[in-house]
Amino acid sequence: MAKKTFYITTTAPYVNADPHIGFALEIIQADAIARFHRQFGDEVAFGFGTDEHGLKIYRKALEAKKDPLKYCSEYAKKFDDLRKALNLSTTHFIRTTDKPHIKAAQEFWNRCFKNGDIYKKNYRIKYCVGCELEKTDSELSDGKCPVHPNLKIENYEEENYFFRFSKYQKKLLELYEKNPDFVFPKNRLLEIKTFVEKGLEDFSVSRLKKKMPWGVDVPNDPEHVMYVWFDALVFYISNIGWPENEKEFDLWWPVIQVAGKDNLRQQSAIWQAMLMSAGLPNSKQIFIHGFITSNGQKMSKSLGNVINPFDLVKKYGSDTVRYYLLKEIPSFDDGDFSYRRMDEIYNADLANELGNLVSRLTNLGETDSLTVTDKTIEQYNNKTIKQYNNFQFNLILENIWKQIKTLNKTIDDFAPWKKTPEDRKDFLLQCFKTLKSIAWQLEPFLPETAEKIIIAATSITKIKKIPPLFPRLK
Repeated sequence: MAKKTFYITTTAPYVNADPHIGFALEIIQADAIARFHRQFGDEVAFGFGTDEHGLKIYRKALEAKKDPLKYCSEYAKKFDDLRKALNLSTTHFIRTTDKPHIKAAQEFWNRCFKNGDIYKKNYRIKYCVGCELEKTDSELSDGKCPVHPNLKIENYEEENYFFRFSKYQKKLLELYEKNPDFVFPKNRLLEIKTFVEKGLEDFSVSRLKKKMPWGVDVPNDPEHVMYVWFDALVFYISNIGWPENEKEFDLWWPVIQVAGKDNLRQQSAIWQAMLMSAGLPNSKQIFIHGFITSNGQKMSKSLGNVINPFDLVKKYGSDTVRYYLLKEIPSFDDGDFSYRRMDEIYNADLANELGNLVSRLTNLGETDSLTVTDKTIEQYNNKTIKQYNNFQFNLILENIWKQIKTLNKTIDDFAPWKKTPEDRKDFLLQCFKTLKSIAWQLEPFLPETAEKIIIAATSITKIKKIPPLFPRLK
């Protein structure tokens, strides 16, 4: 029987700043889902990439007195370093400055143009450079963008190409109606339906090259480059070979997209309309997560409370960072990060409960020269599968930790250290079988730790005590 294929991807982070904890959350969530599907026997594509065009990056490069591509390359490397630091199982990576992506964006443009959905007109806009988005008066507060209040709203009047977004109101509503889980959670689906029901306005998809040259060239018009959002969204399909490799595209598409709540409209409405225009199937599902605050405050450079994920990994290790974000940050709502809580989680959950469990069992196994030959094939129950499909990472981890606590209590009650090696052998073998099952369930969340436990708990020679999984914090 052929394996099922499964494609999941994050958004492409904009390379105008160092990676932050918010994107770490997104890509760790996607990684947990990707690893789960591999355990389930699926063939998985896990997409990742970087968004590298637009006015914001162009200005940043000029300020740094660097070539824009060189500037982007420096930041793209930082995101690739994040992938390694967080132990991510990505399979596909593309930069929007890569030639295959540029060709894909231009082919996508041509298909929308041939469908009559791209046209040229003069217009005036209010533009937030921070968001790289046009803003209506209703989206501004006292004339300022609520997301970037320190940046001046810029006014433009120029000739641009437009996409006929208004044409797709009915089709988008039909898409949502036929697919009630298309946007998850449901409150985000209701939010995007309300937005579309109010009516859609065509939006600009190009910029004059003489004003902003850093973008993908518009086919057959040397005076224009593509607006960054139009080109960036094509990343989801250029990353799996479209249009050069239609066979690979057909193998993987459609996709599950993981995105933040600030990306709701772009992912679940704009991008879906663009796919319809280009004659391509829509995405499979859009999972929308919330933001991370720091000690109850929104993160910002001015407050000095931006959390660097590399610093966290250096201090706590990648598995601790993964565990904290997947357990403590709500899947669908905003969640708070604090070093105090991180320390508590590390010591209580990881070092004491999980770490001590593994230490005491492997110590007993080594003392008794125990050999474990368990070959049980692990499987998930329907409840856990449903929780994965609903992105309920915290509930899955709560269940795993119940098993850890139960096993610890079982060991305490039996007190194997008071028994002879012969009297405790069968008990310990059962404990190692349970420990192996726990480690297998942990793999999507704590892959490095899970691997160490599985190796320790399934030794074909003799069990050996292993070093502490979570050493004392310095």
